[in-house]
Amino acid sequence: MRQISLDTESTGLKHAEGHRLTEIGCVELINRKLTGNEFQCYINPERPLDPISIEITGLTNEFLKDKPLFADVVDQFIDFIGNGAELIIHNAPFDVGFLGAEFARVNKCFDKLVLSKCKVIDTLKIARDKFPGQRNSLDALCSRFDISNFNREKHGALLDAQILVEVYLILTGGQSGLFADKVDGFQGNTVPQQPAQSHYKIAGSVLEPSDEEKKSHQEFLSFIEESNKIKSLWESLEE
Repeated sequence: MRQISLDTESTGLKHAEGHRLTEIGCVELINRKLTGNEFQCYINPERPLDPISIEITGLTNEFLKDKPLFADVVDQFIDFIGNGAELIIHNAPFDVGFLGAEFARVNKCFDKLVLSKCKVIDTLKIARDKFPGQRNSLDALCSRFDISNFNREKHGALLDAQILVEVYLILTGGQSGLFADKVDGFQGNTVPQQPAQSHYKIAGSVLEPSDEEKKSHQEFLSFIEESNKIKSLWESLEE
């Protein structure tokens, strides 16, 4: 079973407003083991970064100006993903929305070339099912699971994809070792086995949100839907 942990960084939050990708990071697993095979590229977005993006990622307009365009790396990205891999993404609508917009700009269809062949696993949905009413951002899950690097100073697509692997393995039943002794010719670094973490304690009481908090939450869901032209997972789960 081949899986790809995937993350992206962008110039801003809304691809519908013309924001572009600045980085793609992918990490390969086979049979839930890291193979050491990774894909990472910085991308010239052909537009300025929002200040918040610079603050979060540490990337700058100067750094990205001589990087390849998305059109120059799209075929390498497709080759790495391959046919039939499961794509592990945290808050999948965000990354899928941006990738779809970038594919469209180079006259390629992301749905046809990738989504028709690859299953998408959204770890945010899994986390919300396991920890309802709690914070389930990637950082919050790393803190909850005591995963190193969660308190990194800056976000990066490849680093976040690497961290997401650990989060996914714990969310889906624990893992004794990340590296395979040997996968498709790759000689991995054997990691001492740790007891599988099968569950985590959840607080016994749930605090009901105030009317103001409910309104703020609904406004945020509407923002996600308008930005990505897709119905939010939270709304889908409540149907």
